[in-house]
Amino acid sequence: MAKDTFFRKKETINAGGKLIDLSTPKVMGIINLTPDSFYAGSRKPLISDALLQANKMQAEGADFLDIGAYSSRPGADDISVQEETDRLLPVVELIAANHPDLILSIDTFRANVAEAAIKAGAHIINDISGGQLDDAMFATVARLQVPYILMHMKGTPQNMNQMAQYENVFIEVLDYFAERCYSLKQLGVNDIIIDPGFGFAKTQEHSYTLMNRLNEFDILQLPLLAGVSRKRMVYKITGGTAEDALNGTTALNTIALMKGVNILRVHDVKEAVEAVKIFHACK
Repeated sequence: MAKDTFFRKKETINAGGKLIDLSTPKVMGIINLTPDSFYAGSRKPLISDALLQANKMQAEGADFLDIGAYSSRPGADDISVQEETDRLLPVVELIAANHPDLILSIDTFRANVAEAAIKAGAHIINDISGGQLDDAMFATVARLQVPYILMHMKGTPQNMNQMAQYENVFIEVLDYFAERCYSLKQLGVNDIIIDPGFGFAKTQEHSYTLMNRLNEFDILQLPLLAGVSRKRMVYKITGGTAEDALNGTTALNTIALMKGVNILRVHDVKEAVEAVKIFHACK
């Protein structure tokens, strides 16, 4: 078998009845409907502000929008299913109505919230817990037949910083993906995207080890998402806070593209789209 076909990575997903080609990297813009997400610039708790942000991100070239109503920053307050749903559904319905061509991803670990959002017009489920915080999630994804972003995390947003202990972080994350992808495929889930979960139950050293070995996840033959935007792993090196981390984020996104990532999940769409264009011109 030829070397270039031995690990033939899946590079298409079916979202909202559209076959999306991920062989050219895509950009996913983040819209947080929370008052306490770690980057203040991403907080859009008002419905009108969320729509304006969606308009801006589409104009800047976003392929997907990732909409979340539960803050997953370390130590964030837990909120009820009802509060998460009340924040989320009106925005999903409004953006879906105003931008029918945009693919909407829902950032939630709760199966009921995910299903309600899909019925309201969303297309992808992005689960930071990889199905660990809601036993119904995998079966729900299978029944809805929507793409699923499987992220690696240990613990919960409230305690994950205490869970950042590994013998070999890459092997443990790889084993986690292999096991959980097998379970998803047994249920009939066709479109799985993997996300190493940079900063989630990981020290800075763990996150950079995963970044350095990002291309090795190709052994799973699945599309790969990287979410490093304005995270501590950037600004602890470059200095300042999340507000100062745009240039470092662009540098790290470019490294991720060189390592074979298919989707960049970002707060700053314009800069990420430009990075993809430059990367593509160099291929």
